[in-house]
This record gives sequence, structure tokens and C-alpha cells, in this order.
Amino acid sequence: MHADQTPMGRAAPGGGGGGRTAVLGSPIGRPLSLTLHRAAYAAMGLDRNCEAVECGEPALPALFDSLGDGRAGLCLAVPLKRAVLPLVDEVSDLALDVGGADTVVFRHGRSFGDHAGVHGITTALHQAGLEAPGSAVVLGGGAAACSALAALRELGVREPVVVVRERSRAGEVEAAAGRLGVSVDLHHFDALDRLLRGVSVVVSTLPANAADPLAPAVAHSGAAVLDAVCSAWPTRLAKAAGFAGSTVVDGLSVLLHRTVRQVELLTGLTDVPVTAMRRAARVELVRRAAREAEPAVSGGKLL
Repeated sequence: MHADQTPMGRAAPGGGGGGRTAVLGSPIGRPLSLTLHRAAYAAMGLDRNCEAVECGEPALPALFDSLGDGRAGLCLAVPLKRAVLPLVDEVSDLALDVGGADTVVFRHGRSFGDHAGVHGITTALHQAGLEAPGSAVVLGGGAAACSALAALRELGVREPVVVVRERSRAGEVEAAAGRLGVSVDLHHFDALDRLLRGVSVVVSTLPANAADPLAPAVAHSGAAVLDAVCSAWPTRLAKAAGFAGSTVVDGLSVLLHRTVRQVELLTGLTDVPVTAMRRAARVELVRRAAREAEPAVSGGKLL
């Protein structure tokens, strides 16, 4: 079995009917997860379409009600993950604990909500050799941080440190910690240098560039780093940690294995072509980088 491959021989819960899958969000653009889903279905020989659908939180109930057995399921981005919970017929314990469902499967006239993001984090850390980190610092306090807490709990970390800009806005991650049964030590970024001493792994759930000022402190700590950003890779945080000799886990690996779990849930199959998916994502990222590097032209002149 390939090192990237999902274990075989087990049935994945779910397996929606129909041949249509949608990735929902706002703004949606062309999410990298769309490339991953399409690559998976093509390599698996499935006649299944995956489309990106613009959908904000206010429009979600009406859109959800319009769907039926003709669609296999949905993949949702923030803030739709939380908003979809009261709309589905059944929700997994993990999705309830984390506080959101990133995957909805339609089957036999019913809908099932689950959370694949935790699998993405745990698998990426496992493959980097971080199977029992012992201690962890999580940067950020939003929905992605809630997923990180659940993943770290699975790896045995039950007293993670969570570092945020504003403690008053950390209610979401504190609530998730309570549901997950973990004890969160909440701090402001000003205390980061002290908090990093002796820590095994730093998980950054901050947006692109937001962790740049923290890169020197994290790199100096020697901790392994998982940076959830995958669009602007490598980030300054990843570069600094890499030059310091630390283990670095990229956001693409997290997204890849999250999508693998979504494909399992949506198809009921476990033979998911991870290598083909990773290759397709890298080609897409190279294409995007080349496109961004192209000079703008207007009227035959460079702008």
C-alpha cells in the first residue's frame, strides 16, 4: 500500500445516491477541494460531477430544502458548517462536538452530517511521524481551531494551549473544548514566547500571512509545525520552521486527507486514489501561481 493511501478493507459510512456533489461556500471561486474531488472521481472511474456553488449562510436553508436524492452530498466551508447542523436529519457525534459538519450525505431521502476535517489533521500529523506529540500550541480560535482540538485529542493531547488575538472572541473554541472533554489553556499572542518552551507541535489555523510575525518565535522553539494554509505555500511560518530543522506539515496534506474522508463518506468506497489527488492539486497550484505571475495586459501594453 502506498504511503499516502487510505487503509483498505473497511466500509466507509455513508455513500450517497446520485452522481452530483457540490462544494458550498461564499465567496466560493474555484476551491482547491473541487480539484481534489474531481480527480478522485475520475481516477475511481465514477460518473460523478462535482461543482462549486456560491452559497452564503442566509441562503443555505432554501438551497438545502431544494436538494433531494439526485445529489450524493455536499461539502461545506465556514460558516456553513455550523449553519447546516439544524438542517440535517442526523449528525455524527464528532460533528456535534466540533461544532460543525463539513460533509452532508443524502441517502434514501435522509441527510447525514459528519466532519472530515479532523481526519485531515490527524492523518497529516501521523504521516509526518507526529503520532503522540505530548503537548501542543494551537494558533487561532475559530472553527479550524476547534477541528485541531479534536484531532489533538485523538493523538492524546488533552491540555492544549490555544493562543488568540482577542480572548473575548474565543468563545467558539472554549465551547468546543468543553464538548470534546479537553482542558484548554487560553492565552494572548503576547505570551507566545513563554508558551512555546518545550512544546512538541504548533498547529496554526490562522489565515495566510497572519502568522508571519510569529514565525521567528515558533522557529526558535524547535517545535514541529502544521500550517493549515495551502493557497500561499510555503508560508513564512513554514519556511522559518524548515530552515530551523523542524518537521513541517503543509496545509495541502490536511486538505487532501480531509477530502479523502469526504470521498469515502460520499461514495461508501475506501479505495480512494490519494496519489492521483495530490498530483492534481499540485498541478492546479502550479497553474495558479503561473497565472498570478503573468503581467496584466491592456491595449497591448503592460499594466
